[in-house]
Amino acid sequence: MKPVRRVVTGHREGKAVVLFDSAAPNQKLRQASGLASTLLWATDETPADVSGSADRAAREIGVPPPPNGSIFRVVDFPPESGTRSREAVLKEMGVADHGGARHPGMHRTRSVDYAVVLEGEIDMLLDASEVHLEAGDVLVQQGTNHAWVNRGTAPCRIAFVLIDAAGT
Repeated sequence: MKPVRRVVTGHREGKAVVLFDSAAPNQKLRQASGLASTLLWATDETPADVSGSADRAAREIGVPPPPNGSIFRVVDFPPESGTRSREAVLKEMGVADHGGARHPGMHRTRSVDYAVVLEGEIDMLLDASEVHLEAGDVLVQQGTNHAWVNRGTAPCRIAFVLIDAAGT
C-alpha cells in the first residue's frame, strides 16, 4: 500500500500552524477482503470541534462514521480474487449481513458518502445494477446497499468522506 501524505492544520498561540505533515500513521489491512484502509481524520460531532491539537485519526478504523460525525479515509482495493467468505468480510468490516446479497462485500451504512476515484477503476454494485468508475470520477452515495468490485488487474484507490445521516 502506497503511503498517503496527510497534512493537518490547526492553531497554536492564536496562529495557524501545521500540526501533522507525514505519511498517515493509521492504516489497516483487512485480511478477509485484501482492502487497505488509511484513516486520515474523523469528527465526533456536528459542528466539528476544531480546537486542540489531538490526532483525531488515532482510533480504531471501522466502516461507518460516528453518530453525528464524519470519517475521511483512503481505501486501496486490490483486484478481485473471487475467494472471499461473506461472513469473514462482513465480520471484519463490522457491518450487518442483510442476507441474499449478490456479492460477499454487500453492505450498507447510515451515511452520505462522497467518493473520489484517485487511481484505477472499480465497479460499484447495487442491489440490481452496477456503475463503472474510473480515476477522476465522483460518487455521492446516500445510504444504499452496495459493494466494491475491482475486476481489473491493478489496485484502485478511492478517497472517501462519510457523514452520519438519517433516513432509510
